[in-house]
Amino acid sequence: TVKVLNDDDALELFKKTLPSAGSSLVQLKVRSTSQQSRALKILRGAAAASKSPELDLIALALRGKAPGFEKIVKMIDDMVVNLKKEQQGDDAKKEYCEAQLDQAEDKKKALENSLSDSEAAVSEMEGSI
Repeated sequence: TVKVLNDDDALELFKKTLPSAGSSLVQLKVRSTSQQSRALKILRGAAAASKSPELDLIALALRGKAPGFEKIVKMIDDMVVNLKKEQQGDDAKKEYCEAQLDQAEDKKKALENSLSDSEAAVSEMEGSI
């Protein structure tokens, strides 16, 4: 095994596996404060556009000195659950309204037909008088 390690081919292989001066790895570190400020900027824009009190509360929590985002993540999760419930209610109300509109249109058509029949009957009666 010593012969294999001292061999020129082994040395060349070893040199190929080492990173050369031209290639290196760079690790970027993102600070939580920069992430927090970016998130706050995005939230402020969204809150201004939608005028949502929930977004204002999240932005307020972000401005706080809390070390973690646990409360904020929980608030966002709660807001998503609340919005899904509201969406289900809105969908149900939309279906109800569409059904009521269909019924009203059917009633209107029936009344228009009845009115035209009555008008025809009245004109027929007037013609016979």
